Amino acid sequence: MGRSLTRKLIESHLVAGQAVAGEEIGLSVDQVLLTDTNGTMAWLQFEALGFPRAVPGRVVSYADHNVYQVDSRNSDDHRYLQAVSRRYGAVFSKPGNGICHQVHMESFAIPGQTLLGTDSHTPLCGAAGMLAIGAGGLDVAVALGGGPYFFPMPAVTRVWLTGALRPWVTAKDVILELLRRLTVRGGTGKIFEYGGPGLRSLLAAQRMTIANMGAELGLTTSVFPSDEVTRSFLTRLGRGEDWRPAAPDEDATYDDQIELDLSGLTPLVALPGSPDRVVPVEEVAGTAVEQVMVGSCTNGSWHDMASVTEIVRGRRVHPSVSFVLFPGSHKILETMAREGLLADLLAAGATVSESTCGSCAGIGHVPASGAKSLRAFNRNFAGRSGVKDDAVYLCSSVVAAASALTGVITDPRTLGASPAVTLPPRFAASTAGFVEPDGEGDIVRGPNIKPVPLGEPVAETLDAPVLLKLGDKVSTDDISPAGAAVLVFRSNVPAIAEFCFKYVDPEFPARAKAAGRGIIVGGETYGQGSSREAAAVGPMFLGVRAVLASRSSSTTPGRARGSSATIACACRGSARRWPPACL
Repeated sequence: MGRSLTRKLIESHLVAGQAVAGEEIGLSVDQVLLTDTNGTMAWLQFEALGFPRAVPGRVVSYADHNVYQVDSRNSDDHRYLQAVSRRYGAVFSKPGNGICHQVHMESFAIPGQTLLGTDSHTPLCGAAGMLAIGAGGLDVAVALGGGPYFFPMPAVTRVWLTGALRPWVTAKDVILELLRRLTVRGGTGKIFEYGGPGLRSLLAAQRMTIANMGAELGLTTSVFPSDEVTRSFLTRLGRGEDWRPAAPDEDATYDDQIELDLSGLTPLVALPGSPDRVVPVEEVAGTAVEQVMVGSCTNGSWHDMASVTEIVRGRRVHPSVSFVLFPGSHKILETMAREGLLADLLAAGATVSESTCGSCAGIGHVPASGAKSLRAFNRNFAGRSGVKDDAVYLCSSVVAAASALTGVITDPRTLGASPAVTLPPRFAASTAGFVEPDGEGDIVRGPNIKPVPLGEPVAETLDAPVLLKLGDKVSTDDISPAGAAVLVFRSNVPAIAEFCFKYVDPEFPARAKAAGRGIIVGGETYGQGSSREAAAVGPMFLGVRAVLASRSSSTTPGRARGSSATIACACRGSARRWPPACL
């Protein structure tokens, strides 16, 4: 019986359990990436666990979210990240060097390896034939120390692609179509492996968009084969020697299959509130927008930036629109400058921001109250942009660019011929944004960095009041909001806990502390969204001992499976396996 690529990747790294869907398995970890939002706590947990050095062959810490240093708190965290990386054997990616997933794909992705990251969009590197998974900080801390990553073996679904994308249709429309069909809960407990003759027409950057935003389906990860498209991508980056083929057997078997004809897709838009509220662009065409943005780890590639430039070249951004671009990496931004793209964008009235996550996480460029924002990003949960009751639409880069010119959501097919994007023969080779480790230096902790909170082992029985009852689709943005005012406390659990359920029930922190311990009840897909450990550790710090939700739910950073309900504790590890530093 032939094996899927996913099964090959899992079996070649399997150190515990059997690769049977639903059974717990443990995988060895080749690479680890950490961000300045969730990675800071992971490093603090790593230190608390007493490991002498990071074990995986490649570890990189990225300062990519909290780069706006309006006071010392973000700067203190970055100084800590750089120092702890230097001491324990990790590369440090400086603020402005780019978004972790884009940069990691460009600089470190190796087909056939495993990658564990502290951010939910880590699966982007699945576009290079890796098994790339986002996880919570404690799981990542254990992996840093050389431990395996434990999780239930997912079912593997083959997504069989035929045809080719028509003009003005993009990879973003591929993943939006899957969200339209399956919803944000449609991928829970699954890995999507892409195959079929349609693959040949998708560039590496397009595969990255699809793999990245598979997180919105609730997938464990997404996997693409490593083929000649992958080789071309790595060669343009000067990394051709890192390429190796990775593909399923011709007679591979799968748990399920989805068929998707790329030639049948049209431009799509997700309505405010959830990435799965997807409609054809013509249904919302004419909706006035005040803000248009392109970037994030989903749409910050060279292909995105070049497509936008081709559309706006020689034209002007509409007077009522603020149009902002976030190139995904320093390499992309430098290449844009060398290839002349920046001049055309600036002449059109676009703002080119730093290579950061930026406004995708509600950091900077927060829309005006009551304004509509159109974004080529990955998430539009209510309040994620940094303002309550926001109205954020999701779209492709070409829909965004067309709309920036008109001031209303616009079907790009009305602009005539679609832009022809040419890939540069070589991308900029600068490594100025990386700091290599040498095992030396002191680790300085600023006043905003607090010790890892210690919990208690999970008891056999729990008697506690229900503190909060919730419905379905409770995102990590509902539990621990995004935005600059909150994210500066990612190394300070006592402070960030005060923001728990800020937009849902502002009195929750006080009520939880008064009760001493309690339980939260939710519906389906509790904890959808980012692998945001604050969404688990914050309530834990306030005394929440369990979250009772339906079977199909997930939580940050992991899941404990029950017979009729999911019990979401403060971390996926338990007293039987890991020290109870975060229980």
